[in-house]
Amino acid sequence: MSRRGAILELAVLGLLHDGPLHGYELRKQLSGVLGAFRAVSFGSLYPCLRSLGDRGWVTEQHEAGAGKRARITYQLTAEGKEHFQTLMSRTGPAAWEDETFDVHFAFFGMASRDTRLRILEGRRSRLEERLDLARAAARERRERADRYTAELHQHGLDSTEREVRWLSELIETERSSYGSGDDNPPGRPAEN
Repeated sequence: MSRRGAILELAVLGLLHDGPLHGYELRKQLSGVLGAFRAVSFGSLYPCLRSLGDRGWVTEQHEAGAGKRARITYQLTAEGKEHFQTLMSRTGPAAWEDETFDVHFAFFGMASRDTRLRILEGRRSRLEERLDLARAAARERRERADRYTAELHQHGLDSTEREVRWLSELIETERSSYGSGDDNPPGRPAEN
């Protein structure tokens, strides 16, 4: 499966984890999880749902509609919920890379604190490595680059430094709440 397909699969499973959704509503909510600039077409969504159904992770409920066509609601099976939890517990590089981190982060409320910490620390470490390389390259290019290229590189450095600070704050919050018995992410109420 392609990386984009795996990201879409994780996002669909995560959204359906909260409850059943119609295809249109699912597509609309996916833009919130994947980002407004990563639109999902029905041509990608429905094959993904079909594949999830073939593997026994999603079921379809057909509702009689006022028109000719029945509305289909998609729902996770128990196996689908278990598979989603398995995906969310993976903490290797695939969970903290640029293409996948946001989707994992969107569902952090369904992950254990240890998983959240490992993913946050992995992401921070990757960005710190990237920063070191970018700073070294920036020093070498400074004399050769025009003003706009230099500004673009500085903007990238500033953005990455902000993300590293944000990740460090999240990591500190996760660590400081370890003894509290609260396994919910910061800023979220406990689920009953």
